[in-house]
Amino acid sequence: MPETMDLCHPETVRVAASHQAEAEKIAAELAAIASSGMVLPGSMTQRRTRCGRRNCGCHADPPRLHGPYWQWTRKVAAKTICRWLSADQHQDYQPWMDNDRRLRELLARLEALGAAALEADPRWERQTPRTDVGTARLTRGRPPNPAANNQLRAKREDLSTKSQVRPRFSGSWQSMQDHPTVI
Repeated sequence: MPETMDLCHPETVRVAASHQAEAEKIAAELAAIASSGMVLPGSMTQRRTRCGRRNCGCHADPPRLHGPYWQWTRKVAAKTICRWLSADQHQDYQPWMDNDRRLRELLARLEALGAAALEADPRWERQTPRTDVGTARLTRGRPPNPAANNQLRAKREDLSTKSQVRPRFSGSWQSMQDHPTVI
């Protein structure tokens, strides 16, 4: 049985050595993130708030706001989800959020390497460009038939002759009775 070739494997497409070395560095960093075990999407914000009591110092001038409180925010199914965290939760979860940010950066670099390898592929130069793709696609490679499009021709009217326009009525009812106009 013939051996099937993995099309996604880097040796299938000839990749520059610098791209391959960069991809290996990225893979090592991804492995380090995976070994830590946790990735947490979203963002963490420090908040200070005011309460509802009138006599509290948070309403003074200058205000002494309550807090700091930590708020974790993320999107789930196009909805914003927020949770309040304690200071020790913030310290525990911050590295996980750093892992998520780093993971996204590495993925973007890996995608850029793939796009650069695609653009550097010498097989693009061997392809002959098609000049009239639109017509070929619409007519399935056959020459266009002008007789088939009779209904799509532009309507032609002779607008050079002026149509007769009735003079605008000016005067009284009596003058209109003297000069009747046929409509």
